[in-house]
Amino acid sequence: MTMSIYFKEEPDKAVIENIKKELFYFPGVTITQFVSKNDAMKSLRRKLGEKAGLLDGLKQNPLPASLEIILSRNNADDTLPYQLKTRLEEITVVDEVHYSQEWMTRFQVIMEAIKIVGMIFGGLLFLAALFIITNTIKLTIYSRKEEIEILKLVGATNRFVKIPFMIEGSIQGLLGGAVALLILFIAYIITITRIDLSIGFASLTIVFLSPQIIIFLLLMSVIIGFIGSTISLGRFFKL
Repeated sequence: MTMSIYFKEEPDKAVIENIKKELFYFPGVTITQFVSKNDAMKSLRRKLGEKAGLLDGLKQNPLPASLEIILSRNNADDTLPYQLKTRLEEITVVDEVHYSQEWMTRFQVIMEAIKIVGMIFGGLLFLAALFIITNTIKLTIYSRKEEIEILKLVGATNRFVKIPFMIEGSIQGLLGGAVALLILFIAYIITITRIDLSIGFASLTIVFLSPQIIIFLLLMSVIIGFIGSTISLGRFFKL
């Protein structure tokens, strides 16, 4: 985890050295770099790229100088980072201290809410896919009703008649899942090439679904198609 110490004004070397000495009393703290106001502005200009000209109208540099540190996760005392944050905020030249764990905690709460919403929508989509496949197979059965009756008249068993429809439903589910994953992959490519996910000195990386999850989703698509066809066939054949 990281911690950013922001200063009210550009600190001199003596102030920075005193703060570094203060940090040495806390185990698991690694000082990475000091970022001056000018360095912060240069970094912002690089991130803005072609839009960096928007900063030319500023009369003075509004960005604060900061000291970036890393906190080891191996520390047994979970309260130590918060003790450090409180101690640093008591220093006169320090404006505020940002601890990444606080942001991560809020982010995890948001992600849990997104997961719950995702599960609800996933359930609704499951029912929708099941409904569509069930009705598609039902229409197919109606269109081939005469063929089915002829097959049964010549001695075909229910299982022999059912299997092609079950295979058809499974294939429909597989194709539907594959198309959905393809659209999702295209959206993923567009997103990572057009959206800047940098947040301060950290950056977020959007990773596409792993091969295991892709295989699982395709398998679930086949199962949904199979279940949908089974439901449709159950109305026309005795189990």
